[in-house]
Amino acid sequence: MAENYDVIVVGSGPGGYVTAIRSAQLGLKTAIVEREHLGGICLNWGCIPTKALLRSAEILDHANHAKNYGLTLEGKMTANVKDVVARSRGVSARLNGGVAFLMKKNKVDVIWGEAKLTKPGEIVVGAPSKPAVQPQNPVPKGVKGEGTYTAKHIIVATGARPRALPGIEPDGKLIWTYFEAMKPEEFPKSLLVMGSGAIGIEFASFYRSMGVDVTVVELLPQIMPVEDAEISALARKQLEKRGLKIITDAKVTKVEKGANDVTAHVETKDGKVTPIKADRLISAVGVQGNIENLGLEALGVKTDRGCIVTDGYGKTNVAGIYAIGDVAGPPMLAHKAEHEGVICIEKIAGVPGVHALDKGKIPGCTYCDPQVASVGLTEAKAKELGRDIRVGRYSFGASGKAIALGEDQGLIKTIFDKKTGELIGAHMVGAEVTELIQGFVVAMNLETTEEELMHTVFPHPTLSEMMKESVLDAYGRVLNA
Repeated sequence: MAENYDVIVVGSGPGGYVTAIRSAQLGLKTAIVEREHLGGICLNWGCIPTKALLRSAEILDHANHAKNYGLTLEGKMTANVKDVVARSRGVSARLNGGVAFLMKKNKVDVIWGEAKLTKPGEIVVGAPSKPAVQPQNPVPKGVKGEGTYTAKHIIVATGARPRALPGIEPDGKLIWTYFEAMKPEEFPKSLLVMGSGAIGIEFASFYRSMGVDVTVVELLPQIMPVEDAEISALARKQLEKRGLKIITDAKVTKVEKGANDVTAHVETKDGKVTPIKADRLISAVGVQGNIENLGLEALGVKTDRGCIVTDGYGKTNVAGIYAIGDVAGPPMLAHKAEHEGVICIEKIAGVPGVHALDKGKIPGCTYCDPQVASVGLTEAKAKELGRDIRVGRYSFGASGKAIALGEDQGLIKTIFDKKTGELIGAHMVGAEVTELIQGFVVAMNLETTEEELMHTVFPHPTLSEMMKESVLDAYGRVLNA
């Protein structure tokens, strides 16, 4: 006889496990199905371990520029690839165990295996159809296993995986995805990164800090294409100053493999093709939702471009089946998945006042050097929509704290509706901007006006002061520039 639950969540990434916890908090009997590793890609192979790698890169960069701070370190600092990778994997392992603890604490049953939806309200859990990238070792005690389970509400949170281009498929040796890029056995001497979104640029930045000769190829006219053009241009200038080679308006048309290197044929907008040889190539051309082998097609669940279609509350076109996170479409961000999952389960539970997710207020962060962070409309998009706007800018070079930190290259940019004073966009490049952007996210969520921001007291000396100065600049009232 099948064991019955109120809610079963398929997938234990950030969206999945947070949804399961909130479900249990609401008094619903909850289970979560995982085939590979608690915490999903983000915790094990994405957000967290990459930040650990980038922290090592940051420390190395600071050490090699110690003279800028009046310090003397003997000789050039170098990175031990095994130790850098081991630290990153250790960070993930620690948090992986934390998710298992949270499941136990909140009385969420963990079902180990691969789920298939056989009909609305029922799943069959079997052995994983492919080997795990990182097997869960050891499997948490007390988990359930293969069998049939039922629930009135089934939430699909199976995440996404790297997209592969025909003819340039990753092979794990010469052509990498972020899985291989995160745990190299040795640093290559040269690297070509195909794609300049957050994943591509973060790895390009990391490997450059490790002394690797890095070339980035981007199909579109600017790197980090979703960002404001002005911010992207400043980031590119700083990345190139660090020694990255960047080719935009270009595509890799063919890759030839050697014994221990690759030759990429790069075609630019004018039709010229240039061969570029590198020890390794990272394919970072986006991700696609994990919708296969779930039984969705047989049940008639609507999908679009590799993602499950939902109504803003996670509900699909089939009663009792929901989807959240990357598998439910862009933006494919962990924090979006978590919030989307909470909205979905609270709507299911009948919590009053639940609002559909406003994707226009979801921040995006890229943890390269320099960091990039943004929320809301870019200047170009605001104009395209016909908005009459005011734009404020404030340079890191005018900030006492930024100068004291030795981080005087960067920009805070704010965009306001001229008529209402509504903050409709904020864009940043520079040190620690991924920690600053939440201030503008809160302001937008509270529908704060420019007047309220101007009358907010920011502490001195901090980088956050630049946020206020950018607002003041939009209205011709900047004080420290």
